[in-house]
This record gives sequence, C-alpha cells and structure tokens, in this order.
Amino acid sequence: MESARANTWGDLLGEGRLPRFAVIMLGVWLNAADSLVTSTILPSVGRDLGGFAYFSWATAGFFVGAILAGASAGRVSEIFGLRRATAFGGVVMALGCVMSAAASDIGLFLAGRVVQGLGSGWISGFAMVAIAFLFPERHLARVFAAVTFVWGIATVLGPLFGGLVVESGDWRDVFWLFAVQAVVFSVAAPLLLGGRGEARGGPGVPWPQLGVLSLGVGAIAVADLAGSAAGSVSLVLAGLAILALVVWMDGRAPIRLLPIGASDLRTVCGSGYFAGFAMTAASMGFAIYGPPILQQLRGFSPLWAGYVVAVESLAWTVSAIAVAGAVGAWDRRWTRIGALMLVASLLVLAWAMADAHLAFVLLGGSLLGAAFGLSWAFMSRRIMAALSDEDRAIGSSAITAVRQTGGAAGAAISGVAANLVGFSGGLTDASARAASVWVFVAVIPLAVAGAWAAFRLTRDDASAGR
Repeated sequence: MESARANTWGDLLGEGRLPRFAVIMLGVWLNAADSLVTSTILPSVGRDLGGFAYFSWATAGFFVGAILAGASAGRVSEIFGLRRATAFGGVVMALGCVMSAAASDIGLFLAGRVVQGLGSGWISGFAMVAIAFLFPERHLARVFAAVTFVWGIATVLGPLFGGLVVESGDWRDVFWLFAVQAVVFSVAAPLLLGGRGEARGGPGVPWPQLGVLSLGVGAIAVADLAGSAAGSVSLVLAGLAILALVVWMDGRAPIRLLPIGASDLRTVCGSGYFAGFAMTAASMGFAIYGPPILQQLRGFSPLWAGYVVAVESLAWTVSAIAVAGAVGAWDRRWTRIGALMLVASLLVLAWAMADAHLAFVLLGGSLLGAAFGLSWAFMSRRIMAALSDEDRAIGSSAITAVRQTGGAAGAAISGVAANLVGFSGGLTDASARAASVWVFVAVIPLAVAGAWAAFRLTRDDASAGR
C-alpha cells in the first residue's frame, strides 16, 4: 500500500515526473484558454467577416470537434503511441488556429474552429491517457487538482487575454499566438513524455460509434438554432437518444469506444461516467445565463457580472487543492458531499438569482464550484483504478469526452428552458426573471441523478469496472 507520506506535491514532481507534468499542464492550458477566449473576440470577428448570425456555430463547431477527438483519443494513442499522438494533436490545433487567423470569410473561420476543437479534444484526451499511464494512483488527486487550477487561471486570463489583444491590435493575433503555443507543445510533447503508453497497434478506431456520436452531439449543439421551442426540444431529445444508442452499440461492437462495463450503472465505470455526464450537464446554466441575468436585473456591467460567475471557478480550484491529499474513507466522503452540494447549489441559485441579496448568489456559485472541486478528482481516480490494462487508454480519455458531452447537453437543456420562458424573444426583466428560476430548476433532476450515480460509484461493494 502506498504510504500517506509519499502523497505529497514534492513526491508528485520527483523521480522525473516534472517534465511530464509540465507538458500536460501546457496542454490543459491550450484546451482551456482556447475554448474560453472566443467569446471575447467574436464581436470583432463579426464586424470583420460579417458573421454575426453564426456566433453560436463558432462555439458549437469547436465543441463538436473536441468531443469527437476526445472520444477517439484512447484508440488513437494506442495506434500511434502517446508521444506521437500528443504531438499530432498539437499540430492539428496549430493548423486550426492558422485557419482562423488567416480567414478571409466566416466559413473558413468556422472551419478553423472545428479543426481547433479536434486538436484541443485530442490534446485533452491524450493528457488524460498520460495521467493514467505516467503517474502513480496516489498522486492522481493532486494532478487533477493542478488541472483544475490551470482551468481556473484560464477562466480569468483567457477572456482577459482576448480582450487585451483586441484592444491593442487585431483579433487575428489571438489565434496566431495560440498557434505558436500549440507548435511549442507539439515539439515538447515527444521530448518530455516518456514511460508507458507507446504504440501497440490496438484493435483500430471505432468508426461506427464515432459516426453516430457525431450525429448526437451535432443535434444537441445546434438545438438553439432550431427557431422554435418545439424544434429545440426535439433536437435535444433526439441527441440524447442518439447518445444512448452509441453506448448500446459500443457494448456490442468488436472495437469499443468505451471500456467494459461503461453501460452498466452497477459498475465503477458505468456509474462514474454517468455521474460525470449528469453532474456536468446540470452545472452549465450558471456560466451561460448568469451574466445576462445579472446585467438585466441587477444592473451589473459585463465585467462585474463575469466576476460574480467566476466565483464558481475560484471555489472549484480552492476546494480541489484543499482536499487533494485526502486518503482512505475521505475521498469517498468528499465525493458524496460534492454531489449533494451540486443539488443544493441549484436550489439556492433558483431562489436567489433574481431578487435575493448578492451574497446568496455568490453562495450558490461557490457551492456549484465546490461540488466539482470536492468530487471530480476522486471520481476520476476511482474510474482509472477500475480500468483493466487493456482499457486504460480508452477509459481514461473517455472521462474528458463524457464530461464535454455532458457540457454540450447541459448547455442545450438550459437553453431550451430559457427559451421556453421567453428568453429567445429578447432580454427583458420578465424573461430574465423567469429564466433565473427555470434554467436551474430544469436541471435539478439531472443533478439528483448524478448524485445518485456518485453514491453508487463510492459504494464499498462497487464492482471494479466489470
């Protein structure tokens, strides 16, 4: 048994692990910052390229590419080896950034965003594979805490970076700078990543599942473009049904996208993936609809509304670092506490967002962030510990892909709830007040289902992924 004394930050970075840790964190930064920076620069893109009608496509295309790449990252790393695959992910991301930076029309810009999503999804997926193969299990909670810290930094610096570049120069410079960073990452990855995870051929790429997955994710991603509430609801329901079909197909396919037991909620993998999907989906409304609601009902500036919503990332980061050294029964307890905090946060936000004292809004956002800070690392560690050697690559990369898919589904569900109460007709006091309740109430069943799965995941008699 690994000793508690060895579970320290110093030991984490010892024995040659520092270079691997550094390149993984650079990959996390690229994935996080690039996914967050676009909202700041899109107005400038629209003025330059005439693409105001396609704003949502810039985000949707990125996340469709990221989810598909993340889902295939495990198999790709088996075929090409972790170092070469990770370097390839950096090259793809750099290419997407160059396409967007050099775009002469909105079509090429959007195509570049899809390619950036592919590169970003592969980078984040390969990072999970690297964590699973290159770090001892005792250090996983600290590695995930560091990942959370980088995401927290990116949440603040990503949009700020984009804003500063646009004010002092050209929006295209943002993508040129990310292209340079991606090239640096691509060169560094094969030099600094080592150890296990080398090419071993593998059974191949599960193309049928990826094809069906693209349909499901695409339907969810474009739900808010349907033009009517009925159309949006139909697309979300169809997308969720197609995602369920992917899981069903995968359990019967000769080449699997997910590890054995992923479709069985009685297993660690099944309950862990479902908990990650449902909890992430339930959390999306605050980040998307919090700023416009605060601006409309409380008169906040965009900057101050952004700072209020950023309390979620701050709480996530602080709580994750605070519990990173938990061992024994405490990882189980923190996971369950975090899952219950998610449900509590939605209740608080639904009550407080419109009229209650700002302190209660900050409390709700903090509970939301802490819910994941306390649970995500330990949930991921349990999933990784349950994976067989055969499934370690695809099972670890699937953690990110499942969460990204949950994020896309949650954004769509929150959007449908907001539009059903009038948000799509324009931002007024009435529509903002209604949305401030229903955006959160609509996803409470998902949060409860995710908490239930988290409790199953942490049962003492849970099956080890089989």
